[in-house]
Amino acid sequence: MQTKIYFIESSSNFDFTDLNSPHIAGSEKTLINISLELSKNKNLLIKVFNKSENLRNLENLIWSNINNINSLDVPDYLIAMSDANLLSKINCKKKFLWSHSVQPIEKFIRKKQLFPFLINKPILLLEGMYHFKTRSFLTSIFGKKILPIATDYDFINTNVNKDFIPFKRAIFTTRSDRNLNFLLECWKEIKKKSPDAELYINPPYDLSMEDKKNNIFLRNKGNKNDLIQDLLNSRVMLNPGHKGEVFCLAAEEARELCLPLITMGYGSLYERVEHDITGYLAKNKEEFINYASQILNDDTIYLNLKKKLYQKRNFRSYKNVAVDLLKILNES
Repeated sequence: MQTKIYFIESSSNFDFTDLNSPHIAGSEKTLINISLELSKNKNLLIKVFNKSENLRNLENLIWSNINNINSLDVPDYLIAMSDANLLSKINCKKKFLWSHSVQPIEKFIRKKQLFPFLINKPILLLEGMYHFKTRSFLTSIFGKKILPIATDYDFINTNVNKDFIPFKRAIFTTRSDRNLNFLLECWKEIKKKSPDAELYINPPYDLSMEDKKNNIFLRNKGNKNDLIQDLLNSRVMLNPGHKGEVFCLAAEEARELCLPLITMGYGSLYERVEHDITGYLAKNKEEFINYASQILNDDTIYLNLKKKLYQKRNFRSYKNVAVDLLKILNES
């Protein structure tokens, strides 16, 4: 008899066929990846309910609209993505809340999640130590577990030439509200030390004339393959980090493709970088600028980091995430 694991979320209209779409966020990629991975286990029946307008079936994975929930269909485990209100929609004795953000108690109350949280008593699934430490006692009173995520298999399976030296291109693939302003201030100084270097950032963003003079460009935010090629053809990822980042999938994608990362370590970014192995953890703005300039200007420094990164490839995939999740479920 199959063990039933159901997921429920309500962010937008998507399903597992949208994995390569540029329009879905990291939390949505996480749901697609974990549901696909779990469905490879023939002893499991996986159902996902969200705003999808399509009914999708893939062996023992069923993806359906949230309005199709049958009150008589009771799973062994229910996992709500981000929103505690969703826990009340499906009957289940063992409930989990998979959080993808920092949620202070005031935000938890404002989003009207506290009451359903107390009623349903879920165990929290959190994506790293920073996430674990910042979760308040009241909003994790029924228990909390760390479940780090991973990149898509397309990043893991991409061939990386560890001897290739790309042009002096830096890249930032995170949202502009995640300390892009700090990066642009640093870039003015980095550009002085490396005049021909270029910085590519994600749209949407209105570039000023000064930005354009400083060789700052908008990426063509296409599909996943376009992102992979942009990362492979970049020399360094510059990402200061942000207090709202609980994992930073962009940083993990860079690591998997052997792209050194320079960060201030804000939020969870200190967890994504091993100093002088996969990149640099800067202690201040001056160090951030200097580390970036060194990688952009010195081929030897760049290649040494890239070769260390190459040795770190493929250490975690959604196969590992699925194993860890099942262990958490079984121990609950």
